Amino acid sequence: MRDPSPDRRASRPLPSIERRRRRRRFRAAAGVLVAIGFALVVVYRSFHAAGYRCEVCITFNGQQACRTVEGPTEAEARSAVVNNACAVLAAGVTETLACERTVPDRLRCEPLP
Repeated sequence: MRDPSPDRRASRPLPSIERRRRRRRFRAAAGVLVAIGFALVVVYRSFHAAGYRCEVCITFNGQQACRTVEGPTEAEARSAVVNNACAVLAAGVTETLACERTVPDRLRCEPLP
């Protein structure tokens, strides 16, 4: 005897379509979790990267710039603060290199609590 309701199969999605939907949902959820994880790492690193604070004032080409930078080590903070101040004062690679070799008017580094 024939099945009285042949449209019963048509009302349910095919197994392959359902698998695709599940796979798509899983990928979307995994993407969201990866994005949240990345954001958390960025926030954590930005708040816990500093171990030293350096302040510098540099005079170059008749202009002066003072900057403050925090970094994980004293050497990195010192380098970053000089680069930051010279970025304001110098135009181009040659001037930037010359500015970075200039003796600062004031350079002070201290460990953060």
